[in-house]
Amino acid sequence: MTVKTKPYAPPIPYRKMGEIDYDGLDFDPYESVEKPDAMEQHREQLAMLNLLDAYFSDFGKSADVFVDFDSNICYDPNDLRRHVSPDVYIVFGVDAEAIRSRRIYLPWEAGKPPDFAMEIASSTTAREDVERKPAIYESIGVPEYWMHDATGGRYYGEPLRGRKLVNGKYQDIELTREPDGILKGYSEVFGSKPRVGRRRPAPLRPCERQLSRKRRGNSERAARGDCASGRGGDAAGRFRGSAGYGGVATRGGSQSANRGTRRRRSGDSPPARAH
Repeated sequence: MTVKTKPYAPPIPYRKMGEIDYDGLDFDPYESVEKPDAMEQHREQLAMLNLLDAYFSDFGKSADVFVDFDSNICYDPNDLRRHVSPDVYIVFGVDAEAIRSRRIYLPWEAGKPPDFAMEIASSTTAREDVERKPAIYESIGVPEYWMHDATGGRYYGEPLRGRKLVNGKYQDIELTREPDGILKGYSEVFGSKPRVGRRRPAPLRPCERQLSRKRRGNSERAARGDCASGRGGDAAGRFRGSAGYGGVATRGGSQSANRGTRRRRSGDSPPARAH
C-alpha cells in the first residue's frame, strides 16, 4: 500500500495565553483519568498507544508529534473545567514538549485540535462514547474519531467504528470486512486503513522501504535542525485569538500508569516530577 505524505512544514509555535490556576480544576492534572472499567480497556488502550508511538512519534522522540492517553483536552478557553478525555489521541505538527509542560491539552495554545481520537468500549463508558463525546470532538474540530469494541460489538454494535469531519460535521467512515473476518476502514489522517481482526485495532503496516525512507528523511531533517513530520497542520489557527481563560490546570504527558503523589500549585509552570 502507499502512504500519503504532505510536504514538510515546521511545527506550529506554542502560544501560552495566560497563567493557569492549577488549584481551580475539578480534576488532578498529575493523575491519569480514573477508569471504572480499567480491566476491560487497559490492554486494548495500551496496544493502540504503543502502535501510534511506534509508527508516528518514534516513542516520544519526534518533537512535533504528541501522543497521549487518559489526559484532559479542555475545549472552552473561558472555563477549563469543561474537558474531555480520549482513551488515546495523536496530534501532528505541534510543539510536543510545550504541550507536556502544560499538563492539559489546550487547543487554542497548541494551535490545533488533535488529529485523531479513539475510545475503547466498556460497560460504563460506552454510552458516553456514543452519545456525548462525538459532539464534543466535532465541535473542537477533531478530523477523525474512532471507537473500538474488543467484545466484538456488545457495546458499540461493531468491533470498529469511525467518523470523519466533513464541512464541520461527522460522517461515518465506510468499513469493509475481508474474507478472513478483518474489519477495516480508510483513515485520511494516517493515509492507511485501521483494522480489527480477532481483537485489537491496528494501522495496516506500510512496506519497510517506505518506513526506512521516512526514518532517513527524519534523520536528515534532524541534522538540519528541523523537526520531523509536518502532518496534520491544516487546522492551525482554529483556536487562535482566544484572549485568555478562566483559571484551571494541567496534566503531564508522561505515559506512565503511575502518576505519583498528587501535587498542585498555582502558576504557569508546574514543578518537575520524578518518574
